[in-house]
Amino acid sequence: MTAIELKKLLIHRIAEINDVSFLNALKTILDSKTQPHTLTLTAEQRYEIIESKKEIEQGLFIEQIELDKEFNKWVSAK
Repeated sequence: MTAIELKKLLIHRIAEINDVSFLNALKTILDSKTQPHTLTLTAEQRYEIIESKKEIEQGLFIEQIELDKEFNKWVSAK
């Protein structure tokens, strides 16, 4: 079945449904797939991102592999 055929079938099947709760559930599913997901950040979150980028540019970070090694040392020392 092609995408177009499947869409037509679903449209006809949905048109026959009168259960408002079920239709709302379908709408929620469809909305999650069709609406662009825009993340809204607070001023504080934007500031933290900018500061983090600056720290990365200055080399003020640790690679994940090194962090894992330090963590494993810390855990085994307990």
